[in-house]
Amino acid sequence: MTYPVRVALVHDWLTGMRGGEYVLEAIAELFPRSDLFTLLYIPGSISPVLTTLNRHVSWLQKVPKIEKRYRNFLPLMPWTIGKFDLSGFDLVISSSHCVAKGISKPKGSVHVSYIHAPMRYMWDRYDDYFGPGRASSLVRLAAKSVRKYLQKWDRGTSTEERIDALVANSSFISGQIKRIYNRESSIIHPFADTSRFTAPRKPSKTYLIVSAFAPYKRLDIAIDAFNKLKLPLMVVGSGQDLSRLKKKAGPTVDLLGSLSNSAIADLYAKCKALVFPGLEDFGITPVEAMAAGLPVIAYGEGGVLDTVTDRTGVLFKPQTTEALIEAVLKFEKGEVSVSEEDCRARAAEFNKAKFQREFVAVLKTAWSKAGKESALLDETLSKSWASY
Repeated sequence: MTYPVRVALVHDWLTGMRGGEYVLEAIAELFPRSDLFTLLYIPGSISPVLTTLNRHVSWLQKVPKIEKRYRNFLPLMPWTIGKFDLSGFDLVISSSHCVAKGISKPKGSVHVSYIHAPMRYMWDRYDDYFGPGRASSLVRLAAKSVRKYLQKWDRGTSTEERIDALVANSSFISGQIKRIYNRESSIIHPFADTSRFTAPRKPSKTYLIVSAFAPYKRLDIAIDAFNKLKLPLMVVGSGQDLSRLKKKAGPTVDLLGSLSNSAIADLYAKCKALVFPGLEDFGITPVEAMAAGLPVIAYGEGGVLDTVTDRTGVLFKPQTTEALIEAVLKFEKGEVSVSEEDCRARAAEFNKAKFQREFVAVLKTAWSKAGKESALLDETLSKSWASY
């Protein structure tokens, strides 16, 4: 069966199923016969929905051990993403936290870009990845040498001529889009699979972190806080900061490594509160925690301002060990009362159906503004969504 509108999906890279990939999957469900363009794909790392799409990869796919080295090729990624030929595609949808939005838009097509973050490594997160003590001297020098070039490229590929509509994943990212690209954006929040978190709460005295071990996650603040408080903290995850955090962890801090989704759901049901000390673009983990009825203690900046309320947790500022200790003590002293029902109700607001409905509305608006016939897009959309 042929469709009147050819749709191309573009994503930076496919090396696992995290928040950005679940967003991509939800978009792919709207257009199950679309083509998928990505810099590289690690076999076995993505969901069946994404695996069934007609996939196109770049030359990076042939680099030995690319799954461990792909970030080293960041300076070449703008050129590489631009080499994809999207001739003949009528609608381009990019899902971008790095370079995907820089795809070359075919003449006469419509490009809608969902921005998880502006090029993360080169803007506000630069010092988190390349600051003193975060990378070797050689890597820091290389990053400094390409930063202005990549920032210029990032701005240059964000114009109205190249992208018809920008969509941000949070108010925080919408503000960054305005500041960096000087453009307005719609806000459509990501979602959590709340069906995974139905177990009744049986809270213990233990606090919980679920996170990648990356510098900007600021797990060091949390570990220092719980070392001083001498309260139990379980930390789920892995990553580049593992050895540093192991050395820092005291006797009440337990690094559990990576766990299955079911094991994490079990911890959500049993722990006292989720600790979320980093600055996140959106942050799906607090939403998942609330879906399980678990209160959240989070740094009060970034995407959590769209999700965590005073009925579902505590926000602390500044981003220091002392401020986090003060927030934890509010729970310990019983100064904070958060109900399981309020947490679950708040999380239910961030669901996939809502995301897809709002995204379809943005697509249709951009399509119409470009003078395209709406019936063609309706006919191409998955039947469940054509009426929206």
